[in-house]
Amino acid sequence: MNILFINSIGKNKFGGGEKWMVRAAKGLTERGHSVTLASKKNSRILDYAHKQGVTTEVISIRSDISPVRTWQIARWLKRHHIDILICNLNKDVRVAGLAARLAGTPVVLARHGMLLCSRKWKHKLTLTRLTDGIITNSRTIKDAYAEYGWFPRDFVKVIYNGLTIPGKIEAKDFSQRFPGKKIIYSAGRLSEQKGFSDLIEAAVLLSEQRRDLVFLVSGEGKLEDSLRQQIHAHNLDESFFLEGFTPDIYPWLKGCDLFVLASLFEGMPNVVMEAMAAGTPVIATDVNGARELMEDRKTGLVIPPADPSALAEAISSLIDDPERLASLGNAGRERVAKLFTTGIMVDNLEAYLLDKLETSQR
Repeated sequence: MNILFINSIGKNKFGGGEKWMVRAAKGLTERGHSVTLASKKNSRILDYAHKQGVTTEVISIRSDISPVRTWQIARWLKRHHIDILICNLNKDVRVAGLAARLAGTPVVLARHGMLLCSRKWKHKLTLTRLTDGIITNSRTIKDAYAEYGWFPRDFVKVIYNGLTIPGKIEAKDFSQRFPGKKIIYSAGRLSEQKGFSDLIEAAVLLSEQRRDLVFLVSGEGKLEDSLRQQIHAHNLDESFFLEGFTPDIYPWLKGCDLFVLASLFEGMPNVVMEAMAAGTPVIATDVNGARELMEDRKTGLVIPPADPSALAEAISSLIDDPERLASLGNAGRERVAKLFTTGIMVDNLEAYLLDKLETSQR
């Protein structure tokens, strides 16, 4: 198969959806398919893909409607005999999906790592006319789309995310910087979605009871200044730290005592999967794919979103019990190895793409 992944996310943004796309592209390339990943010039996703050995192409989509860019992409698709186009954002569907229809590309798919489609008429029009299916990573998203009544029964396909479980991880040593402290770690874009304000509020509640906890967050984003102000306003400057972008979080995951996801919404949270793969116990909010990924009270704790008190209580219930922390971490690693590896994901994705291509040629 000749496959093009296109992802027009901002050049400085890089999250779970981008990791999935690179892993999928790399895995399919290793199966012998001709795969290209396209995005904006100098984007993080292209840099990461190149380092992973994935063929890359610069294609920028900046708006929902772009006749010139549609014509350019159509020519590119024809010239490279693309069989399957997989689009990331809605604007990718509207510009590149239209180009694929003009070029006669057999299969056009959208990939939704979270709920990207509301009940608006423009979503119905573009997704039903310009794509042949949607790939998503959780049953909750598939079920939500089923309620719209727009799509045929098998239009939305659930393919769980996967990762390559790392071998030996050199744990980051926090003991010199924070002697005698217990480390609670989180990672993600500093945006409303990720719920870091709630994590700060949970830290406030815990600080009223104890002084041995340190919270570390890896990530960048537009809320950095306001989060720093919140931290300072609550006198947490010595116990809550925003660490900036961390290219490899596995040493941090291995070195911390507990990982927390405080998100308000997600698709299938990759960072939780990475924590589980590192053998780190997890507390996660009950958002979309969290319960499909985790087993509550077996691989970690699932708590309500937007509830700092519940988050603080969950942290308090685990952090002083090293045996339970170890048990949860080991069970999480075993679950990822059984259900959520890159090999399983690529198996399922390849089979689905081959079926869609065969169907298009009947």
